[in-house]
Amino acid sequence: MARRTRLEDSTCAIAQALDVVGDWWTLLIVRDTARGVHRFDELQREIGLSRKVLTERLRLLVEADVLVRVPYQERPVRYEYRLTPRGLALLPVLVALQDWGDAWVLGDGSTTATAAEASVEARRVHELTGTRVPELHLADDGGELRDPVAAESPFTVLYCFPGAYARADSYPPGWSEIPGAPGCTLESCAYRDRLGEFRAAGASVHGVSTQRPDEQRAFAEKERLGFPLLSDSGLALVAGLRLPTFRAAGADRLKRLTLVVDRERVVRDVQYPVTDVVGSVAAALAVVKGLGAGQRK
Repeated sequence: MARRTRLEDSTCAIAQALDVVGDWWTLLIVRDTARGVHRFDELQREIGLSRKVLTERLRLLVEADVLVRVPYQERPVRYEYRLTPRGLALLPVLVALQDWGDAWVLGDGSTTATAAEASVEARRVHELTGTRVPELHLADDGGELRDPVAAESPFTVLYCFPGAYARADSYPPGWSEIPGAPGCTLESCAYRDRLGEFRAAGASVHGVSTQRPDEQRAFAEKERLGFPLLSDSGLALVAGLRLPTFRAAGADRLKRLTLVVDRERVVRDVQYPVTDVVGSVAAALAVVKGLGAGQRK
């Protein structure tokens, strides 16, 4: 293995951070552990590293307190690799890299809350079908931690939106000019108005944005939604599913998309891009009804 150049004496925080995560394999390990890939063989299969190199990278990340080894089997003892609080703090870095790649490598650099249907970004999101939502908890609009996948229903509709506010003057400057950003209130109210139909079809509805819980609570109370809004301000769900984002007013915002997830956390349907917010609600309801009918056969 090539000798590592140590940068710990540098007064530059960027250089110090690169001393921990500057190797691109290292960031891919962090990416996949955020996705719920925790075991050595799984990580090797996902990333394609040799066992020797993966062992070395995992050792360095454990020493740096980015990962912690957690035993999952006693005889013989085997370990999973989990992100520590220090490791979770790297998730915004991953999201920023993905956002930059979507905007400047795969796109034209413009700020947008949507994507072209034939884009690489849209294909990545649709490839979520058949994958599992990682086990995590997000703060709801009441400040309580909640699993984004509802245990009480056969299906959960997770509609992800850029941002919705109780007051019109709370929106970031130029919000209405960002393609795909307007329409969050209309979308949420459409789910509210058809909530009884979703529940009758066996689905819970959860809205997800990167807003603070207090902002979500003010909006939910104003519109009397009747279902929880979940805050992914820490970007755990974004990083775990590699969901697309954009930057507005100095914050990472979710692009508008919808996932239908079953009780086993498997993504059964994906809507992205969403160009007709009311139509997307009807489409999600139709998917839930179809999945429920399939289970009854």
